[in-house]
Amino acid sequence: MKRESFRFWLIFVLALALGVGLHFLYERFPSPVTALFSPVRESLWEHLKILFYPLLLSGLILSARQGRTAWLCSLLFACAVMLTVSWLYHGVLGGRALLFDLLLYALSMLLGFLLPRLLWPLGDWPGVGAACAVLTALLAVLLVLFTFFPPDNILFADLSHGLPAFSPIPV
Repeated sequence: MKRESFRFWLIFVLALALGVGLHFLYERFPSPVTALFSPVRESLWEHLKILFYPLLLSGLILSARQGRTAWLCSLLFACAVMLTVSWLYHGVLGGRALLFDLLLYALSMLLGFLLPRLLWPLGDWPGVGAACAVLTALLAVLLVLFTFFPPDNILFADLSHGLPAFSPIPV
């Protein structure tokens, strides 16, 4: 049990670090390929990538214990929480504190890691696994689609410059 717990927390720390690395990947190596995994602009939507991909990878590694359905459901919930709280803080309240964003990211990742322990019974419910898989695939498709064609909406606006949402991606 102690070894399993160590592995769990090690993967959590590595997932956090991967998300931080993904945040700067596009800035360091701008290309359409890195744009798929890294935020292209400082928008609320683009920052889902730093949570989505590390949680997805972690879920693939750790899901044998809690079940894949619980991990996918947890991933979706953590992304929804991060996007909603970000929108409330930045869009409604006009907040701009970097510390808030860092804490929200870390807490959302923690939520994504801890929820599968509570949600594991969902894997026994008929249709829930398929629904979670379809919704996760849909979110992945939307992350890619909105990277290249973001709608004109506060969720997709570049909050660092106050510029319109579209930012050309080099080819």
